[in-house]
Amino acid sequence: MEPLARTLVLLGLGLIVAGLLLHWGPGLSWLGRLPGDIRIERPGLRVFLPITTSLLLSLVLSLIVWLLSRFR
Repeated sequence: MEPLARTLVLLGLGLIVAGLLLHWGPGLSWLGRLPGDIRIERPGLRVFLPITTSLLLSLVLSLIVWLLSRFR
């Protein structure tokens, strides 16, 4: 169980760091406003579908996981 606990702690810390960077990080204001992200705002309705941002983040995270698994 120790490797699982260590993995969960590292994953949690990574998510906290990523959240802080997205919240206060300079130069990341374009994230969520890429071409292909759907945003509909009307009185009483707000819909946001970050399709392109989700694909980009998935690609980056997949690349990171692939690189980490290759060097282990």
